[in-house]
Amino acid sequence: MSMLIRILSIDGGGIRGILPGQILISLEKKLQQKSNNPHARLADFFDLLAGTSTGGILTALYLCPDVSPPSPAPLSFREGPGGRHSAEQAVNLYLENGTKIFSKTFAKKLTSLFGITDEAFSVIQLETCLKKYFGDLKLSQSLKHCIVTSYDIKHRTPFFFRQRRAKENPDYDFPLWQVARATAAAPTYFEPALIKSYAGNKFPLVDGGVFANNPALCAYAEARQIFESGIEERRRMKKNASASEMFILSIGTGTVKVPYEYEKAKGWGLAGWARPVIDIMMSGVSDTVDFQLKQIFDAVGHPENYIRIMPDLLGASDDMSNASPENLSKLKNAGTKAAEKFDTELEKVANALINNKGAGSVIA
Repeated sequence: MSMLIRILSIDGGGIRGILPGQILISLEKKLQQKSNNPHARLADFFDLLAGTSTGGILTALYLCPDVSPPSPAPLSFREGPGGRHSAEQAVNLYLENGTKIFSKTFAKKLTSLFGITDEAFSVIQLETCLKKYFGDLKLSQSLKHCIVTSYDIKHRTPFFFRQRRAKENPDYDFPLWQVARATAAAPTYFEPALIKSYAGNKFPLVDGGVFANNPALCAYAEARQIFESGIEERRRMKKNASASEMFILSIGTGTVKVPYEYEKAKGWGLAGWARPVIDIMMSGVSDTVDFQLKQIFDAVGHPENYIRIMPDLLGASDDMSNASPENLSKLKNAGTKAAEKFDTELEKVANALINNKGAGSVIA
């Protein structure tokens, strides 16, 4: 019997990436315990990882190959076997660097007219951090299949970073730090990323959250193309694997759906709608993808093989750029509490990943 395709998908959400990061720390610990391997990593148990924006950064971190990171990487990243990043080490990127990345200097406030005429944050700290964490690693070196979302503003088309494509064609192979930079180039927050492939081609890209803040459906489509007979060495699956042959864990970054009152909204113009429409677009897209995947898995008779976890913010700010020390602490606490709240689901996920031998439902 064929083995299930195991997929992890992580939403976008800026500094709120701490929430899924903390949840995945709990999952990784369960996998280590159940596999009797204290050095096991998330990448060992998934066949495909997908991420948008902050979820794309986490995806890239989890898939870094077994090499020692370059100096001057943070000391926390030099721990562990061969430099492979644990789930806890991945979260440290946010906890140790978030305040610097989302800092607003007085000069930047003036030159951007407080974010009105230019992006709100300088990209220097973000790029410096990503270069430290990823060094010279390439997308083609990723441990497993991945799909990280971005958007090409010149050609007006979605742009997907895919490990399989990077291996086949240097036109689509990039430094991993540039992959993370592009997927996190949120409009109004950071300037677009102009990245360069190893073949010399340049692409002007912005955050994939503008069209796929929840990349789980993108991951499903990618899996249907990847996992077919003769392509995967460890699988022998029929062409275009169906949902019945997949297991998807999709994790959000928390949300607070602030109601917009009609009496106020009816008088809004461009300035009034600027922020609300981004909020509505991101949460609406994520909810729609969740609805679609539930219908897909229900239609094939295996609704248990799709799990969606959306953590609560529990008092933390929903502002994607609020990286104050106080809010970082609140986000970490909210992520830890979410892992406790969804412990039953995470236990089922861990069992599914460890005991993945059947072609049907994996959760008892």
